Amino acid sequence: MEFFRIKKDIPFMRHALALNAVSFATFIASVFFLITNGLNLSVEFTGGTVIEVAYEQPADVQAVREVLTTLNYIDVPVQNFGSARDVLMRLPTVTGQTSGQQSEVVLTALRAADPTVTLRRTEYVGPQVGDELAVNGLMALAAVIIGIMIYLAVRFEWKYAVSAIIANLHDVIIILGFFAFFQWEFSLAVLAAVLAVLGYSVNESVVIFDRIRETFRRYRKFTTVETINHAITSTISRTIITHGSTQIMVLSMLFFGGPTLHYFALALTIGILFGIYSSVFVAAAVGMWLGIRREDLIKAKAPGAGNDTDPDDPNAGAMV
Repeated sequence: MEFFRIKKDIPFMRHALALNAVSFATFIASVFFLITNGLNLSVEFTGGTVIEVAYEQPADVQAVREVLTTLNYIDVPVQNFGSARDVLMRLPTVTGQTSGQQSEVVLTALRAADPTVTLRRTEYVGPQVGDELAVNGLMALAAVIIGIMIYLAVRFEWKYAVSAIIANLHDVIIILGFFAFFQWEFSLAVLAAVLAVLGYSVNESVVIFDRIRETFRRYRKFTTVETINHAITSTISRTIITHGSTQIMVLSMLFFGGPTLHYFALALTIGILFGIYSSVFVAAAVGMWLGIRREDLIKAKAPGAGNDTDPDDPNAGAMV
């Protein structure tokens, strides 16, 4: 399905060096902020206090968040738990306060707004649990990256696997760089968004690589640069349809999903935008500089075995 077709190939690779220089600078800046600022890890990673309260009537979660804001708990997870009357809060550790003291302060503030609130339970989640979650998250990220490399190396060729992984790591590091620079809360939901972006980005790279292989097969006299430009140009309509519809959904979560989905949707928004960019100007460009060529993807056929070119190709009878 295509909304439109561009008849003349756009010379994307003409600007690859300049755009990749910008990408490299952005990547280095992201690494710098990750090292100097670090991530603002949520209570799921750092440890903290979990408080569950109950109301006689369905709870106003937004009102609970506003009460916590007055206590300097900004953007902490607050959600209904079990029923509309039960509310669960995850609070970061406060220096000089025990878990019990934290729950007393919070409960007093909540009762000032609604005297019917009662404390159901309070628990302390220690940093050991947070360390375990962090290690498991990094292991999941490493497993995804290794799996992607193996898949691309088998389906295409090692140069394509290297190109795609560089592009994917580019996306992940830049997302983390945004969270480090602005000190947005990094939670398990954001980690899930980062893993989703990995899959999303590699899917776009695979589509472009597939079209590169097809173009190599059909147009034998195309240079590598011409092949890449043609492949990217011919997928623009598909990219607009797929990523446009996905971005609309993600933006809906960002603007209307509330605080619970805000950073999850924000990570996806950044990741999708950079995923499109990196598939074109990072993955394809790196592949070009690694020296991808027709022979990497298409095996030469024995004499008399026929050819694999499109009948409309004027070079269909050329020698391999």
